[in-house]
Amino acid sequence: MKIKMLCRWALVLVSGLALSSASSSQDMPSSRYAVLKEAPGVSEEAIRAAVDPLFGADADPSLGETRALIVMRRGEIIAERYAPGYGPDSRFLSWSIAKTVTGLLAGIMVSDGKLALDDPAPVAAWRQPGDPRAAITLRELLQMRSGLRNEELWQPALHTDALDMLVGDGARDQAAFAIAKPLVHPPGQRFAYSSATSMILAGVMTDQLTNSRDPQARRDAMARFITARLTGPLGLASLVPEYDESGTLSAAAMMHMNLRDYARLGEFIRLRGEIGGRQIMPGQWFDIMTAPSPANPAYGVQLWLNRASDQTVLFPGEALPSLMAAVGHRGQYVLISPEQGLTIVRLGITRDEDMGALRSALARLVRRFPT
Repeated sequence: MKIKMLCRWALVLVSGLALSSASSSQDMPSSRYAVLKEAPGVSEEAIRAAVDPLFGADADPSLGETRALIVMRRGEIIAERYAPGYGPDSRFLSWSIAKTVTGLLAGIMVSDGKLALDDPAPVAAWRQPGDPRAAITLRELLQMRSGLRNEELWQPALHTDALDMLVGDGARDQAAFAIAKPLVHPPGQRFAYSSATSMILAGVMTDQLTNSRDPQARRDAMARFITARLTGPLGLASLVPEYDESGTLSAAAMMHMNLRDYARLGEFIRLRGEIGGRQIMPGQWFDIMTAPSPANPAYGVQLWLNRASDQTVLFPGEALPSLMAAVGHRGQYVLISPEQGLTIVRLGITRDEDMGALRSALARLVRRFPT
């Protein structure tokens, strides 16, 4: 079983690498920028001084490998750069940036009246008499405070809930695997970052779109919804979401987009659901999405906030408290700073032990821009 799980894990990593390596024939060498220009209050020289250390032979090795980076200020691309082998058409694995996409999809359904934030989550398996999980609300799932058992570790040598779900016994029906976990804390009281929770949300959302248990029907229903309500309006033409064998969206980690589409996603959040003068989602959802969880001030709704907490994911004290981010394993960041009119996306590979150095480098880049 362990060998089988490790093989599946290797396939996940290889497939992510293959997609992110599918670059445009017009890729530029690492010494060139697609765009680099001055912004109000910050010079081209200052931007270059913050971006260059992330790339090339002169890059600090402790920052890992940055494969793509984009800086947008008030909707305009200020800097865009790719490492050799990557370019504007390359799709990059989202890892947990997918969770923020999941939060947006849930927000659309709440706004449509298909789901209610503070009602018990509509999970049939929790409706048996005496099941304490029946009290878990949709809001508690979205804020990662369900109280369900979870071990969110990604080392292949370890036996963890996250790996069991993604590449182990739970891989065929990841939502069902996550739903079956027992309650170990009272709902709402304790924060536990959990890919399994995002898969529960994916199952709940798919159930609102179709009554079918046929995998293809479930996949098609969610794909139509995503196209009509998210990728179409936002212009996310490169988005390729994955689905498990049961037809449930891989809402925790397995989505792929090019660099500019990650930036479009960040801009959509910065502008509180507005695109091209059209309000695609109610702005009130972004009040909910960016409100600190009662169980962790550094987390909102499937989105990290720049606040001090036991888990350091952003850089409190080094950038504005209003900064927020979609964050993925190995150093994927969509940084959003509304007060600065700023969206920054960094995609690449950084080891866990080097993440502090990467965060400091990104904080320095953010600080280049005045409010």
